[in-house]
Amino acid sequence: MKASDYIAETLESRGVTDVFELVGGMITHMLDSFAQRTNIRVVSVHHEQAAAFAAEGYARIRGTPGVALGTSGPGATNLLTGIGSCYFDSIPAVFITGQVNRNERKLDRKIRQLGFQETDIVAMARPITKWAVTVEDPETLPEILDRAFETAMEGRPGPVLIDIPMDVQRAEIEPPAAIPAKPRTGPKPDEVFMQGLFRAIRGASRPLILAGGGIRSGQAAAAFRQFVEALNVPVVHSLLGVDLLPFDSPARVGMIGSYGNRWANAALAESDLLLVLGSRLDIRQTGSRTDLFGAGRTIYHVDCDAGEMNNRVTGCETLVARVDTFLNDAIDRLRGETPGSPPQAWLDRIATLKRQYPDTAELKDAAGINPNVLMHTISKAAASSAAFVVDVGQHQMWAAQSLELNASQRFLTSGGMGAMGFALPAAIGAWYGAPCRCVTVIAGDGGFQLNVQELQTIARNCLPLKMIVLNNQCHGMVRQFQASYFESRFQSTVTGYSAPDFRKVATAYGIAAARVEAERDIHEALRQLYADPAAPFLLEVMIDRDTNVYPKMAFGRSMDEMEPEFQSLDQEGT
Repeated sequence: MKASDYIAETLESRGVTDVFELVGGMITHMLDSFAQRTNIRVVSVHHEQAAAFAAEGYARIRGTPGVALGTSGPGATNLLTGIGSCYFDSIPAVFITGQVNRNERKLDRKIRQLGFQETDIVAMARPITKWAVTVEDPETLPEILDRAFETAMEGRPGPVLIDIPMDVQRAEIEPPAAIPAKPRTGPKPDEVFMQGLFRAIRGASRPLILAGGGIRSGQAAAAFRQFVEALNVPVVHSLLGVDLLPFDSPARVGMIGSYGNRWANAALAESDLLLVLGSRLDIRQTGSRTDLFGAGRTIYHVDCDAGEMNNRVTGCETLVARVDTFLNDAIDRLRGETPGSPPQAWLDRIATLKRQYPDTAELKDAAGINPNVLMHTISKAAASSAAFVVDVGQHQMWAAQSLELNASQRFLTSGGMGAMGFALPAAIGAWYGAPCRCVTVIAGDGGFQLNVQELQTIARNCLPLKMIVLNNQCHGMVRQFQASYFESRFQSTVTGYSAPDFRKVATAYGIAAARVEAERDIHEALRQLYADPAAPFLLEVMIDRDTNVYPKMAFGRSMDEMEPEFQSLDQEGT
């Protein structure tokens, strides 16, 4: 069998339904094999970075590896940002790059390059992949493909990269017998930890659970909801945990962190016990004063990566385990028990904090459209959307603070990499991962321009993406940073920056579009946006340039001391 045919058929046997790519000479054998030998859809995009983000969006929705291809040289290097995004957010993906023929590589020669577009992509990708490898011998290809998919899913999920020279792709190989997939199980959680945790929860006056993105990447969201219902403890979440509980869940408190809901940060600061699941407690969650984050409470931390334990926040009781293994064991322990309940005084206190600090009042004096109010309004109009795919910037924080997700909706965004340009291509991948339902994109004017070319992919395939571009005509997040620390000198955020009329851009691609500039017109604009569930539509929402994201954690202070009431004592470095 031709090696490229084997690659195509193996991916199909692994359940891959779609691959994302931009054509190039070094991947033509594989593209031809996909078209001739499988029912896999080849989704052609207009930049390899978009292919990588699309594969990531597909993987986030399905929980199985997304696949993107890139040709040698610039095609391969253009994948790297998306590869890094998968690595930092623990998203399983298999990236396949074409390479020049084996006899055209420079190898140990003291030259820069031998073959045209020859690039050592494996060396570049190795720090941001779980495994990166070049297929040197065609007969090793079956073993490498099997290992790639297993590696992407085992332990902490993440990306792998396979670089395949052209002459290997066209070689004849002997297909091996099918190898059964390994079961994804982990050892039973430590009994001492589990007993101590449940004893501590029952004895706590102000317990909280902090739910992170690792619950989703560990495919444990359903088990988490069952666990929360059985345990009956309030839940705060990180940016990547927005969709773990529906907005109307009685257990849901809100988002914590640098731009977290004020009441949620206050509740965490007052808690006396914190169970951390699937979160690495990075600086955007804890602030710079980790001593204050850990003070006054016992922290139990569950994560699959031993390196994350007692890393920034020390003194935690730790359990190295897959989060699904932990949750299943915990659910078994709770089965048959009458659900406990935190002290009523604690629930009343959280309710009081929510009433005291409503998100819609944070920007009550903002000129023009209030972004937090806008997000609540969008939520009601977008009830049929399968997912909100959100770019990086101020709009990302407004969305995370205020969107009202129902039980079936997902919230996808780039967390660890924080890559502008993520949303549009990731939404394409998300739709292919969950077809037949529309997907809502929320982006800023700056980030939307990074991969605006994918409007052509949307138009060509008539994808029902509903795109909302919050246009404040600047790079708003950095502008806010410059206002705090650079005496409002707005180089490259306002000065040296501009944005087009996105209605005209969308129309040029054959996509219907509208603009809204006043709150009184929002409902009608959203009606237009969702009027045809089968067609793409772009809505441009004009936001005043000087609108900030509040609350914002004041660096150098406790996490419940937030701007604008408190000012930072240190300059933030992240």
